[in-house]
Amino acid sequence: MVEDMATAQFGKETSTRGEFVRQPNRFTERITTDGPRRPEPGRYRLIVSLACPWAHRAVIVRKLLGLEDAISLGVVDPLRDDRGWRFTLDPDNRDPVLGVEYLADVYRATDPDYQGRVTVPTIVDTTTGTVVTNDYPQITLDLSTQWRAFQGPSPSPPAADGFELYPVELRAEIDALIEPIFHHVNNGVYKAGFATSQAAYDKAYAELFAELDRLSERLADRRYLMGDRLTEVDIRLFTTLVRFDAVYHGHFKCNRQKLSEMPVLWAYARDIFQIPGVAETVDFDHIKRHYYATHEQINPTRIVPAGPDPAGWWEPHGR
Repeated sequence: MVEDMATAQFGKETSTRGEFVRQPNRFTERITTDGPRRPEPGRYRLIVSLACPWAHRAVIVRKLLGLEDAISLGVVDPLRDDRGWRFTLDPDNRDPVLGVEYLADVYRATDPDYQGRVTVPTIVDTTTGTVVTNDYPQITLDLSTQWRAFQGPSPSPPAADGFELYPVELRAEIDALIEPIFHHVNNGVYKAGFATSQAAYDKAYAELFAELDRLSERLADRRYLMGDRLTEVDIRLFTTLVRFDAVYHGHFKCNRQKLSEMPVLWAYARDIFQIPGVAETVDFDHIKRHYYATHEQINPTRIVPAGPDPAGWWEPHGR
């Protein structure tokens, strides 16, 4: 049966079975130490929405690795209009470095024929005003591995040499964990929330909570997913968990339990939230306004809920 795509939040990314199928990343050039485009402090600008979990990963990694002086940060308004992400938080409603009103302007300057959604995070070359990459899975890995020469003091280094979020000896295991977390949790909440058929929703819901149960079991006897050290995979999981009760539980119908009703995952998420530097990257106002006020097919009234109280994130985690 073909679903009515008029009911989908993103019709072009909804299958005939009512499944949300995320668009591929259009710009995938990398900044590498041995490639044609190399790390260069001050040249690149990271554009993010504080509401977006994919962008939030990059904000956290940039903060923990002390890359704030090397890569500048541009933040868009949490509310999109018909032209996409807007720079309304800056003077004259323009990004002060790029001089544009919309991130879409940079996409068009890079590819005039681009027809997909304009997404964050995006890294822009400030010397050309064009997109380098919107490949969010690779961006954070490259910040960890390709920008090491420019990493500065961390807000809370666990060791004298700071954080190493993607250590060579753990990469195979980290990558193996990343895959199901992406499909069933990070993207899983969207597959549930944007589903336009009962079958698509039921499948995403079941896979989401099965994976959360597996992760809870893994974390029952270890502080982080890889043991006693924070790594890339923890940050990827955290950015979904920190939004869970505020938006995914109700707005996306992921409502078997709240995060605060899953003791192991709730304590684990608070542990990461309380790492110096992390909490200041979390903006619950932007998160709630974006989801509830821009997904008009899901929330046509665009009323933004008052709760939950974020004070609970500061409760002792005991881990």
